[in-house]
Amino acid sequence: MTSAWELLLPAASAPARARGRALQETLRDAVRSGRLTAGTRLPSSRDLAADLGVSRGLVTDAYEQLTAEGYLRSGRGAGTWVGDAVRAPRPRARDLAPRSSGDLADFVPGTPDLSLFPRSAWAAAQRSVLTDLPHESLGYPDPRGLPRLRSALAELLARRRGVVADPERIVVVSGVAQATALLAGVLHARGMHTAGVEDPGSPQHSALYASAGVGTVPLPLDGEGLALGPLRASGVRVVVTTPAHQFPTGIAYSARRRAELLTWARSVDGLVLEDDYDGDFRYDRAPVGALQGLDPERVAYTGSVSKSLAPGLRLGWLLVPDWLADDVVERKRTTDLGHPALDQALFARFVEHGDYDRQLRVCQRAYRERRDTLVAALAEHFPGARVTGIAAGLHAIATLPGRHGPEERFLARVREAGVAVRPLTAYGHGGAAAAPAKEVRLVLGYAHVTPGRIRAGVARMAQAV
Repeated sequence: MTSAWELLLPAASAPARARGRALQETLRDAVRSGRLTAGTRLPSSRDLAADLGVSRGLVTDAYEQLTAEGYLRSGRGAGTWVGDAVRAPRPRARDLAPRSSGDLADFVPGTPDLSLFPRSAWAAAQRSVLTDLPHESLGYPDPRGLPRLRSALAELLARRRGVVADPERIVVVSGVAQATALLAGVLHARGMHTAGVEDPGSPQHSALYASAGVGTVPLPLDGEGLALGPLRASGVRVVVTTPAHQFPTGIAYSARRRAELLTWARSVDGLVLEDDYDGDFRYDRAPVGALQGLDPERVAYTGSVSKSLAPGLRLGWLLVPDWLADDVVERKRTTDLGHPALDQALFARFVEHGDYDRQLRVCQRAYRERRDTLVAALAEHFPGARVTGIAAGLHAIATLPGRHGPEERFLARVREAGVAVRPLTAYGHGGAAAAPAKEVRLVLGYAHVTPGRIRAGVARMAQAV
């Protein structure tokens, strides 16, 4: 109530003739706005007059007027209360989380099928962890992460992705975004103020580096990966890559290009940040091992559960070279004092008991079926369409015959038909993704779309154009 009475002080200092009216208006506004809520008991006219330094009659008149209007209520000997006739609008919390566009068919890439989240297994792991977790484990954790989880991750990543995983150099983070931001801050402090990014590539890489004061240079790709000539000419010493399955073009870096990239990093005393965002999902063969396994001192490796479990868990990992480890850990400490201990213990158990491997198998089967469905639907409804890139991940690149262009007209017609798609040009940083005038190249996300909706969406898209 104290803060509400502070609103009355200006009214009390108004000119004498206007003081009564000002007091009434201020009280009325306080009730309307919700600053004085229904059922609030007001001070007696004597006490409020003394607090405000005005006559008691002024307060009595204000109470009587607002009681007559319905803003206040009073009873003989029962005091004065804020009435419940006024329904002040309650403050609403907005939800700024990205949501589905609501289109009849949504092929925008980047989202897994959240209905595949293993709720039963996750709940069982949570009950077990809550039962067994020592009390002291709920204190401030090691900023690198719980030793139990770092050990589980080291075994998992070495086995599945071929990384050189020392638990002492693993930092548990809230997703690839935090890993990138942490690393960018450390590199900036070391005097590296520019980083190279793939073009076309993920828009978030440039934004995250910019937040740490690090500028980015778009670097073009060729058929084998990042083009070495422009990289050498750029003068950067840091580059962000997605070598297992480049986003968005879908290519995998060739063995030769991987070796050349590491040779470049050694020659400039530089660093490669490997974003292994969907490295577990390869459908035509075993996934290619991570670049980090070839040179752990020149590659920082990051990944997360955003594509395999759910992005809302905000859980990922960063493997850093020894020469950066202390700085990254200290920055993690000062950023958030460590990742939530309960979440870490839960995921550690999930990995240790094989639940995570089972989840990856479930997702791989589902996403492979959906990719096959998408390829077949495109062949049926867009004869001559080409699907490029390796059979992997959660999206595919489709190049449609020239008769469906130009791209701008195609996108407008598809949008009117209620189909959400993204063109490859949307991911270009410096023009490398520009398409010929009549060609339409689409980045089609399929992981979050059921086979039936994939077929219906492609059919609707064809009908629209």
